[in-house]
Amino acid sequence: MPPLYRVAKGKQEFYAYDEKEREVYTERLGGGERGSVYIQRYKGLGEMNKGQLWDTTMDPERRTLMRVTMDDVVQADLIFQQLMGDEVEPRKRFIEKNARFVSNLDV
Repeated sequence: MPPLYRVAKGKQEFYAYDEKEREVYTERLGGGERGSVYIQRYKGLGEMNKGQLWDTTMDPERRTLMRVTMDDVVQADLIFQQLMGDEVEPRKRFIEKNARFVSNLDV
């Protein structure tokens, strides 16, 4: 699970996995002087350089793993194809039908 933020000041840096953790690191590095603390928001792994990717996501000593399970592999494959496929309409219908069930959305 990659971090959402990099919080840095000078040579000190921390990676935050949620808003609360980002606020803690921001306070630790700059207190009320928020402008002196650099906050980088990651929207995807492509925004990290290879060293950051290794440190946060790939290094077995430091990475965070999430267990993902599924009850119906065939159904999961169909949904994956629907969401990642070339056709827009099935994806749009799926999102409209299931949006109300979302509990953990990173915006």
